[in-house]
Formats: sequence, C-alpha cells, structure tokens
Amino acid sequence: MTSESDATPPLPTDADRRSVSHEVDLDLRSDVRLLGALLGRVLTEAGGEELLADVERLRGLVIRAYEQGGGASLDAAEALVASFGQERAEQVARAFTCYFHLSNLAEEHHRVRVLHARPATGADSLPAAVQRIVDEVGAEEAAERLRTMRFHPVLTAHPTEARRRAVASAIRRISELLAERDGAGRESVLLADNERRLLEEIDVLWRTSPLRTTRPTPLDEVRTAMSIFDQTLFQVVPRVYRMLDDWLLGADAGRVPAEAPAFLRLGSWIAADRDGNPFVTADVTKAAAAIASEHVLLGLEHVTSRIGRTLTLDAADTPASEELRELAASQERMAGQITSGIGTRAPNEPHRRVLLVVAERLAATRRDEHPLAYHRPEELLADLLVVQRSLRDGGAHRSANGELQNLIWQVETFGFHLAELEVRQHSQVHRKALADVRAGGELDDMTVEVLEVYRTIAYLQERYGVRAARRYIVSFTQSSEDIATVYALAEAALGSAEAAPVLDAIPLFETFDDLNASTRILAEMIELPQVQERLAATGRKLEVMLGYSDSSKDVGPVSATLALYDAQARISRWAAENDIELTLFHGRGGALGRGGGPANEAVLAQPPGSVEGRFKLTEQGEVIFAQYGDKTIAARHIEQMAAATLLASSPANEERNRAAAEEFADVASALDVASRRRFFELVKAEGFAPWFAQVTPMEEVGLLALGSRPARRGLSVESLEDLRAIPWVFAWTQARINLTGWFGLGSALAAVGDEERLRTAYARWPLFASMIDNVEMSLAKTDARIAASYLELGDRDDLAALVREEMELTREWVARTSGHTSILEDRPVLRRAVRLRSPYVDALSLLQLRALREVRATGSTNPDDAPHRLLLLTVNGIAAGLQNTG
Repeated sequence: MTSESDATPPLPTDADRRSVSHEVDLDLRSDVRLLGALLGRVLTEAGGEELLADVERLRGLVIRAYEQGGGASLDAAEALVASFGQERAEQVARAFTCYFHLSNLAEEHHRVRVLHARPATGADSLPAAVQRIVDEVGAEEAAERLRTMRFHPVLTAHPTEARRRAVASAIRRISELLAERDGAGRESVLLADNERRLLEEIDVLWRTSPLRTTRPTPLDEVRTAMSIFDQTLFQVVPRVYRMLDDWLLGADAGRVPAEAPAFLRLGSWIAADRDGNPFVTADVTKAAAAIASEHVLLGLEHVTSRIGRTLTLDAADTPASEELRELAASQERMAGQITSGIGTRAPNEPHRRVLLVVAERLAATRRDEHPLAYHRPEELLADLLVVQRSLRDGGAHRSANGELQNLIWQVETFGFHLAELEVRQHSQVHRKALADVRAGGELDDMTVEVLEVYRTIAYLQERYGVRAARRYIVSFTQSSEDIATVYALAEAALGSAEAAPVLDAIPLFETFDDLNASTRILAEMIELPQVQERLAATGRKLEVMLGYSDSSKDVGPVSATLALYDAQARISRWAAENDIELTLFHGRGGALGRGGGPANEAVLAQPPGSVEGRFKLTEQGEVIFAQYGDKTIAARHIEQMAAATLLASSPANEERNRAAAEEFADVASALDVASRRRFFELVKAEGFAPWFAQVTPMEEVGLLALGSRPARRGLSVESLEDLRAIPWVFAWTQARINLTGWFGLGSALAAVGDEERLRTAYARWPLFASMIDNVEMSLAKTDARIAASYLELGDRDDLAALVREEMELTREWVARTSGHTSILEDRPVLRRAVRLRSPYVDALSLLQLRALREVRATGSTNPDDAPHRLLLLTVNGIAAGLQNTG
C-alpha cells in the first residue's frame, strides 16, 4: 500500500509561507509513502505476496471506480470482495484499517509541522484576538475581559470510540518514531535503525486485534482520559498561558509579574454521567475522582520538587522575606524531621528548602496522610505565592516569574481534582426516587443508589475541595420541579439542607419542545429557595446546558440548529433582564449530526450576549484524542478556542450576528418549516425505525464492545425515540449516507427558492454560512454509489427514494447557495483529502456490505460468527477512514 497521503489539514495561505507549506506537503507525501511501503512489507511477511496482491488489486479497482463514478470497476471490486474466503476478507479489512491508522498519524505529524511554520501572532491567534479587542473597546476593558475569560472543555466517554487502547498505544509509538526520523537527518545508520523499529511497531499494529473482547468499564475510560492529561494537558496548559504572557509583556516577560490569566477549566463526565449507564455507580464515581486526583497530585509533586531542587539561590544574595521565614517556621513545627533533613542539604537556600517541603506535603496529600497533607488547593497556592513574593522581594524576578509561575498556573487550572466531575442523571429517575423516599418504607435499589451519589459528592468536596464536584446536570429538564427535586434528594440523602453538599443544579434542555420552554422553566427555577441561595453565593452565576444531539434527532439538523440559536438568544436576553451571569454549556459532539464541525467557527456564530467571554462544551472520545493527543495540536486548539471565546463578544462580531439574525429572520422561518416537514416525512413514516435498522449496521454496532454505556435506553428498535443520538449518527455514517448531517436542508433551501437571497445570506449570516459549510463537508463524505447499496438492503423503496432525492436536492441547492461549482471548491486541501481517502473507505464499505448481506440472510445475532466478525472489523476501519464516528 504505497499511495500518498489521503488527507492533509488546511495549510497557511499567507504568501510568505507558501514555500514552507509546499516543502512540508512534500514531507507528508514522503512519510505516507514510507509508511505504506513498510506496511506492504509487513503484509507480505505475515500473509505472503498473495495477501499484498489482493489488497493492491482491490485498491486499484476502487480507485478506478471512484474516478469513473462506479460502473464496471465497482462491479469488479464487489466481485473480488465476494471471491475472498473469510480469512482473506478479514485480512484485507485489517490491512485497509492499518493503512488508515498510519495515514492519520502521518497527517497529524504533518499538521504539527505546519503549526511550527505558523507565525505565533497570526490572524487567528490569541494575541491577535486580544489586539482586536483592544482596538474595539480599549486596553482597560480588554484587560478585564481577558481576566474573566473562561474556556471550559468537558471530557466525555464516547460510546462509539472504535479504537482499542492497545491500538492507540501502538499508533502513538509509531508516531514517536516518525518524529524521531525527522531528527535523524540523512544519517544512514540512524535511519536504518529507525526503519527497523518502525517495521517492528507496524507489525505489532497489524497483529493487534482491533476488536475489544469485552466492553471497557467506566474506570477503563477514566484511565484512557488520564493518558491525555499525563502526555499533553498538564504541560501544554501553562505553555499556552506563557505564550500569551510573552506577547502581553514583550521584553519584560519573565522579569515582571505575569498578566496572562489561568483561563482554562477542565470538566469530566467520565464515570460521573449515569444517564442510561447502569455501570456508573457512586463507588465508581468516587474511584474516578481518586484516580484523577492521584494523577494531578503526582504531577504537581514532581514539578514542585524539580523547581525546588533548582532554586539554589543563596540567602546572602536572595534573602528570605519575613513572610517566607514564617512559612518555614510553620513547616518545621508541622514536620520537623523532614524540614531538618532538607535543611541539612540546603542550609543557606531558604526558597529551595520551603519548596521541597511543599513537595513533601503534596506527597502526603496524595497519600491522604494527615496532618502533613494540604486540605485544599488554596492552601498550596497560598504557600507558592509566599515563595514567589519572597523571590521578588529578594530581587530574583526571573525565578519568581518563570517555572514557579507555570506551577501556579497549573494549580489554578487543575486544583487537586484535575477535572471537575459533573454528575448527570435523567429527570425521570429523580422523580421516581423522590416519590419512593416520600412514600416511606423500604427504598428500592435505584433510590438507594441515587441517594448514595449525593453522599459521594459530599465526600469528594470534603476530600478534594468544592470545585471537585458541584455541578449536577438534569437530563430532559421539563419543569422547575426537576431542579427542585435535585435539592430535595440531597437533603434526604444527607439528612438536612445544612449537611447537603454544595450543588449547582444545571437544567439540560434537549428536545425541541424543551428548548422552546426553556426561559419559562428558568424563570420558575430562579424562584426556588435553593437556587436563590446559590445565586447569592456565586454573584448570580447560572449555568444552562443545551443538548445538540437529541434536538437534531428530534426535528432534523436544520431545525435543530435554528432552534438552538433561538433558544440561546432568548436565554441570554432573559439572563440580562434578571441580572444573571450566564454560562451556556454546549453539548456538542464530534460529528456534524451532533453539533460538530469547527468549534471555533461555531463560537463566533453564537447569538449576541450568549458567550460573554465564557464558553463551555463537551469534547467526546475520538475528538479528545484528535484535539489533545499531541502537545502542539493541543496548544493550538486551546489557543484557537480561547481566541474565539474572546472575539465572540466583541462589539463588531455581536453586531454582525445581530444584524444578520434580523435581516434573514424570514429565511430562517422558511428553512425551519420546510426542513422539519421533510425530516418528519422520513422519520415519522410507518415502519421507519425497523427499516433504518435494515439499511445500516445500527443493530450490529450494538454488539461492538465500544464504550461502557449501552447504545439504547432499553426498548427495541421499533422505538426510535429510545435510541441514543450517538449510535443514530454512527449508523448513518457507517452506511456512507451521513443523513443526520444534511437531511432536510435541500428541501428547505428549495422552499426559500431565491438563489440571490440565499447567496447574500451565505455571505452575511455567520450561522447560516457555518451550517452550509458543515453540510458541504458532510456531503463530501457521503457517497451516493455506496449509499445506494446500503439502501437496497431494506424493503422500502419509497423511503430509499426519499433519501436519494433529498441527497441530490441538497447537493444542488448547497452548490447554488455557496456559488461553488463543486463540493469543497474553496477548500482545496480538504477536497483533495476526501477524494484521496474515499476510495479506500469504499473498499471497507464493500467488505461491510458483504458481511451485512450474510448477516441479514442468516438472521444470525451471534457476534462471534464469521460475518459479524468481518462486519465489526470494517466498522473500525470505516471509522478510522472517515475520521469520525458518532
């Protein structure tokens, strides 16, 4: 498998960087040729020349079929796939999957090269955003906006994360070897050794089963997320702050106190989100918090110890302040033996002594050893600030404002908990539990578990601080009573309101009807005594969550997008009228059908007043690794999101969105009505749900040991409402139809009908432009030829025709609206990526179709039989090839 790279991320377009980009692109092609050739060698060694020949034969046919639009080459490819024995079919599926993994890591490596070639203060950088705000509102107001800015990603376990951790680890090792190769230059000995090791790791990747034998537990998912913290986030976050601080202070950076704020806060639903996941219990949540705390405390301990060992500043040149001497004395009273031992090694280095004792206290905190342990991260922060002030007083400004400042930023960002655990539970579960409590008598098991969660939250707050777990999200909030129930259960669990933990109950509005009722529910909610008490304690801060995935499944992607925008605008106006500092929490996903797409563009398209320097969103499984798996990419993502968060509330951006919403209100209304009518025509048709299960691998995906949470809430496929939104998206994606990203838009645009008006809207209306661009991307990954084969699996020609007609209508009207003569015309790098990648995905789709036909013909539900095994192998491969699942 020796073709060049399938996909390359967008390159810088500035004239002065075109030559650099060209050179980097050549490097990428070289990387993919190398990895493809090495994979070919591994396949030959493992399965003989015949295996490689079969892979290459299929590759050639699907490429010709893609270029010719189907025809004889596609028929020949299908015939070749049908001719494979079971073992050969599985080998070929695994070969294409391995190729995608290798291409993906090469593209990521390429993206890092491109980022290194970018100027630090480019047009979409955080410094550029700060400068724009300064230009619009003045330096003083800009400084205040920067000080209060918050970017708050919340990590969630993805029920359709298709890669095993073992596969991800192998990919990471190969990626490290590829990076090492860059540093080897032309030294033949180093390159030969590197190539040998690459072959070894690619062979491991090939021989590692891509299928999990058991479902991961919630704590497995926690440990997977911890790898991201250890490998990137802990080091990257202070690096981003430092980059901003260097720009803010210029030549004075590192000599004067830092000005960059610690603007990132990390949240997590992993092992805390129990909505529909019976495996997330109170004990699991408690264990998850302990794992996270262990990681962050160990990180802080190591950094503190490292900095302490380097602070060899003699007291004669850098005398201790009175404040530091008092801290040292209190340390000696607390742990005389430890301080004495450290003092023997550094008798005239007071800052070193104090900081090394701080490291010992962090170790004691990690081991929960009283009385040496810190009780709260604020205590640690206070000690670090004492050291920092003493260094400044003693004239050691560089030491005060250097690595020590990075440590202070890490404590401010991560505390002792690393990521705040956010409990989520369904409102219906709360109602049943409260009714059970009030009925008296013996409580059922569900109620006992619900009450134990509140006791766990109280424990976590006592152990790690209130920030560790105070947010409680109520799924499907339909009235203020659903919020009142949270507080009533907390009192029942702890015995009284006074003993209950600190709780911020957060309503989650998911369905179309709930979004429309949101402001009425919120108005009733803030009258609750417990909510009023929290508003008073927090300075009238309130958080509201919006669900993207269920609303999209409810009314279709177009109406959901418009309804979410309208809900945000109404909630923001309501908050302003009630003197509330609002944070909107966006339950966005990685796929376009779940509110995905470029998140920084989405931030800039938000309604006026809805961001105000605060942006919170979910980051899901595969997206976590894509955005945070590499240090350079993670730094860039955080910077881009922070820049967009700052710019979203700029006067110019808010005025643009306000004016567009008013100018195109009639267009929005027409789009909403027509798209929803068309969506309902499909999903509300009699027998739609079982037909959906026939034409996609939805049922079979449920057999994959993907995540800890079940794919459905318990009912059969006859009940589409009970199907989770994530596998709903996943199944359509696997079938190469991507229906959840575009269905209904063609009919909606045709209903507007005025092409010139639509083009004007595309140019002036950010929300509409973002929607069109995202749909165009979704259509680029939609393949009508392959989709037709999936649709033929069903027995409803009328529904299949409806999908095909809407697909063509959407392609036609998206082109008319954007003015493009072809899909992704204005994004040539992405267009090239999709065109090069799609034929390889086609090969896996043909293998999947073969498996699906066998499964349908036999009626087998055994996940261990041959057709199911091949099917599940192709699910992994298609997910890797399309680079998104659900």
